[in-house]
Amino acid sequence: MPGSYARLTIHVVFSTRDRLPHIAPELKRTLYPYMGGIVREIGGRALIVNGTADHVHLLLSLPARISIAEAMRVLKANSSRWVKLTYPERSDFWWQNGYGAFSVGPADLERVRSYIARQEAHHREVSYQDEFLDLLQTHGIEYEERYLWD
Repeated sequence: MPGSYARLTIHVVFSTRDRLPHIAPELKRTLYPYMGGIVREIGGRALIVNGTADHVHLLLSLPARISIAEAMRVLKANSSRWVKLTYPERSDFWWQNGYGAFSVGPADLERVRSYIARQEAHHREVSYQDEFLDLLQTHGIEYEERYLWD
């Protein structure tokens, strides 16, 4: 087959460094669309971007030519740099080193999109740590909790 064909939809989650509440409402309004633009630049589609003051969720469709690791490197580096350049008073803005990435099949797209859209309400009841542990367990990902929160 001369071409590569793929539809890879991924739910990605990552937090600010040390889970500090750096994503204020006024930053959200510009940061999330900017992140969607970065995803477009690498050939993907951001189906939804949302989160809270200390972390972000994205539902992404990525092309076959780019790995999740490369997409996350580009997304996090460029969005962090953009925050610092656009908002000089936020020079301490950084993303954490890691991320969670979870495959999403066509039957689950709307459920995951809705889940991401309701992040503020969701986190009035569930902590980021509990949410992330639940995502890891739901997707059968092995982990050692002592390494999750550094």
